[in-house]
Amino acid sequence: MDEQVWWFVARSGGIVAWVLVTLSVCWGLFLSTKAVAKASQPAKLMDLHRFLGGLAVTFTMIHVAGFLLDGYLGYGWSDILIPWASEWRPTAVAWGGNRLLPPDGSRADLLAEEAASPHFWRQIHRASFGLYIFATVHGIQAGTDTLNLWYRMAMLASINIVAFLTIVLVLAHRKAAPARRAVVSA
Repeated sequence: MDEQVWWFVARSGGIVAWVLVTLSVCWGLFLSTKAVAKASQPAKLMDLHRFLGGLAVTFTMIHVAGFLLDGYLGYGWSDILIPWASEWRPTAVAWGGNRLLPPDGSRADLLAEEAASPHFWRQIHRASFGLYIFATVHGIQAGTDTLNLWYRMAMLASINIVAFLTIVLVLAHRKAAPARRAVVSA
């Protein structure tokens, strides 16, 4: 087996995870604008959003596993989980870490208690913007493919599309706000 196989697994897993996060965020923004409100099968549209998010998590795990199994950089769990513990580009690597987990790592308890609540749902979706930004900055700063034209074009396109859809969502909510206030006051 080629000694660089885990390095390639880590790189490709990270890129695919970032693309899937981008697609999930874009699809979620698209759904939130109510642009597809009259779609004949909205449940299938939501399933696609969930599927993209779940697949992004899977490829993020592949990305991390590739680095843990790669012998060249010698990454350990502390390099991945503790901000600025990595000797190689510590700030760039820190952007890629999941800073949204509780410090004690009790994510399973948090998910079990809160999974069904609307408050938790909103928190996860608001945090997805942070996740997207962190992953994008991580890919720009730590990614070894940043000199590749296609990689740079994909990054630029992604940033522009997410920014555009976010502006559309904000404007749609602003436009709907007076109507909501009129209904509440009546």
